[in-house]
This record gives sequence, C-alpha cells and structure tokens, in this order.
Amino acid sequence: MSKHEMQPQNIPQQELSEEELEEQDIAELPDREAMSLVNANVAAPVNLAAALNVLSDDSTAIAIAQQNAPIDQST
Repeated sequence: MSKHEMQPQNIPQQELSEEELEEQDIAELPDREAMSLVNANVAAPVNLAAALNVLSDDSTAIAIAQQNAPIDQST
C-alpha cells in the first residue's frame, strides 16, 4: 500500500431526519436456536490411540484406548 492509501479518508456522514427516525420499526428477534441455520449439536466420541516401535527387531507395539462417553442430547 502506498502512503496515500493508508491515510484516513474523510467520508461524509449522512444523518437521518426526524421523519426517517420515526419511520424506523422495532422487531423482536426469535430465539437464538430458531435463528440457527445449522444444528451444530453434535457429539462424536473418538477412540484414538497410537503406538510406535522403531528400530526394534521382532518386537510389537500395542496401543489400547478404552473410552466410555455417554451422550445426552435431550433438550
């Protein structure tokens, strides 16, 4: 960016007239849950374990990860 582009620019502010302010309406918003386009209430338990055995002849590596994840998604 050039120095000219970085300078603050004076943008004229347009104010509303009294008539325009009186024409404004107020509306109550619906609940947040109702406004959501995507239901992101997802629970995914993952059983993840890793074992690595490098440079060892005739050896084994075992990884065991036991998990108990009860999920209650009642509303």
